[in-house]
Amino acid sequence: MNKMNARRFAPLLLPLAALAACTTPMSPVDVTRFHLGQVNERGTVAIEPAPGGASGMEFGMYASAVANQLRRLGYADVAGVGQGLYVAVVDVRSGTRERAGGGSPVSIGIGGGTGGWSSGVGGGISFGLGGNRGGLVVGTQLSVQLKRRSDQTVVWEGRARGEASERESGQLAERLAAALFRDFPGESGRTISVR
Repeated sequence: MNKMNARRFAPLLLPLAALAACTTPMSPVDVTRFHLGQVNERGTVAIEPAPGGASGMEFGMYASAVANQLRRLGYADVAGVGQGLYVAVVDVRSGTRERAGGGSPVSIGIGGGTGGWSSGVGGGISFGLGGNRGGLVVGTQLSVQLKRRSDQTVVWEGRARGEASERESGQLAERLAAALFRDFPGESGRTISVR
């Protein structure tokens, strides 16, 4: 493309480039649940970290997201250790990878691919403005076991896996928890993809 054409198309491309930078599409969340039947009895629930799992602020963010979903389903959360009819054991595992980037200034394509956390087919427009601006992608798995405190029987468990850009990783806790508890208790043993 010569300089004259580049100048003519630049005003059209800059708003699209800004939009692409602000709206990175999030991958779907893969969800699997297990249970032996309907989980009908509601009651109080205490949220506890899994042994060896996340702690501190990361655990707090995911515990809060899980508590919001359990309240929506009719459970009442209690804070005391050793309290509650149920225990929700929350485990969070995260990792990062480089997002693919670079290439020609503008590309449009449709294709399929696989990654460390998900696979799929899709299309899109990417803008490489001056080199590799891939950044990091955060992949997270949220696992929850709902156990009766009295006998430690696991009445329901599930896991949700998803990815987000590093900038959007703060929203991932709510996305994963909402996907995990959608249509609770869900179909046992089946993995679904939730957008």
